[in-house]
Amino acid sequence: MRPFKLHDQNIAPGSHASVRLPVARLYNDAPMDLHVEVFHGIRRGPVVLVCAAIHGDELNGIEVCRRLINELDATRLTGTVMVVPVVNMFGFIQQSRYLPDRRDLNRCFPGSERGALGSRLAYLFNHCLVQRATHIIDLHTGAIHRSNLPQIRVNMDNAVATQMAEAFNCPVIMNAKDRDGSLRALAAEHDIPLILYEAGEGLRFDYSCIEAGINGVTNVLKMLRMMKGRRTRKKVKPVWAQKSVWVRSDSDGLVIKLADLGQTVTRGQTLAQIANPHGDTVDKVVASVSGIIIGASNIPVTNEGEALFHIACFESDEAPMATEMVETFVEAYPNQAPLE
Repeated sequence: MRPFKLHDQNIAPGSHASVRLPVARLYNDAPMDLHVEVFHGIRRGPVVLVCAAIHGDELNGIEVCRRLINELDATRLTGTVMVVPVVNMFGFIQQSRYLPDRRDLNRCFPGSERGALGSRLAYLFNHCLVQRATHIIDLHTGAIHRSNLPQIRVNMDNAVATQMAEAFNCPVIMNAKDRDGSLRALAAEHDIPLILYEAGEGLRFDYSCIEAGINGVTNVLKMLRMMKGRRTRKKVKPVWAQKSVWVRSDSDGLVIKLADLGQTVTRGQTLAQIANPHGDTVDKVVASVSGIIIGASNIPVTNEGEALFHIACFESDEAPMATEMVETFVEAYPNQAPLE
């Protein structure tokens, strides 16, 4: 087993090292680095990249990475795990989804060595980490004021990525095609299996999502035979969704929600009422498809055309199973801080 080289460091088999990749300098000339934790195992195996906060305000994945770092033991590991808790450190510092120039880092891949800040960071991340990886787990949340039910997004055309998605143990798996400029598209270009975990809301900790995330990542590592032991938590048989639909408001006003995250709904069902603040009119928001609510706005006011509910579509006869799986998941992962 040879040492694992990253930047200017050689990580010996059975050891853990912190590696800092220089990214840029701030206005005050302070250096800004991409901080990578590398666990190099004692036997040959996959090289898995686990990363979070490509969008700087998505915090659940950062905590998943922190716990993973504390749990991994390089002396018992097969292969190598690279953990990057904060990819977009600029957005993280500013509590923003975006880079300082308002670009979305997840639309900047593969990047450019001489481009703008986002392109340079994407280029560094690509060449130093992505192209070293054999598998990738990308951790995300919903945007600010918008919560996502824990779900895996994967291109089901990739058989290995689909196996990773199933091993993660989430209630919903979405068939998601690659978007130009995204890390998913970059991974597909290099034929690297990638799964994307979506759970919770921006700028918030949701401990059920975090606990499910750390168990999901370790489940995948065990599936890849990098870690020993049985997969954790009660087995959740996921609902596989081929498409999803956003339900938008047809009017302006106060949102009185009648359905919530994780609920199975039928086409034509009333999901919310939009009430005029002066009390003289009430309009309905109706489900345009049957499925399960995997995303929902948390703001109780809306303008016409704003997205309120995200519904993943599945076969109608899967509705009872979907309800059961969400209930099983909620019981297994209560939203409470762990005692350390």
